[in-house]
Amino acid sequence: MMARSATAYARGLLIERVDVSEPASISTGIASRYATAAFELANEAGDLAGLESDVEALSQALEDSAELRAVISSPIYSREDTGNAAVALAKAMGLSETVANTLALMGAKGRLFVLPAFVRALRERIAEAKGEVTAEVTAAKALTKAQQEKLAGVLKAAVGKDVNINLAVDDALIGGLVVKVGSRMIDTSIASKLANLQNAMKEVG
Repeated sequence: MMARSATAYARGLLIERVDVSEPASISTGIASRYATAAFELANEAGDLAGLESDVEALSQALEDSAELRAVISSPIYSREDTGNAAVALAKAMGLSETVANTLALMGAKGRLFVLPAFVRALRERIAEAKGEVTAEVTAAKALTKAQQEKLAGVLKAAVGKDVNINLAVDDALIGGLVVKVGSRMIDTSIASKLANLQNAMKEVG
């Protein structure tokens, strides 16, 4: 229901999509500041469970709604437009006051493009508060629940904490996984191995 509401609203707002992606480090930095503020407010209010529910709802909406992804990345809207969009989105999804206010501020500042990074940053803070860590996993194809649980078990043995899997699919990998846990990167993809081989051949040539 939440994802459908987000999709319906985004479809009504969307006119066209123009990619205005900024360097990942900039997006991450901006998102981190908003995530920290939202997390601290929710934590002070004793509502981390509600915050976690909002994060999962936003994550699902971003995954399910191409229109929503397009709207937040389009430069054709004014800050007033994006501010109003954020307010309407939060209302349609029934988000908490803390997250709704944060999204409204992000929209008013023209920062909705960092929404995916904002969701990831909040997920990491919530996991840390629960004594867990989040693994950002990119796979060549979707993993089953059993496969994700097995992977979480392997990673737990490696890092010594319970691990939440945040999965993305990229068929360009050809096969294997790319796993990031904190600052640690584990790349087992065939594509990466092929690229390394190609680079080695270039050096020899």
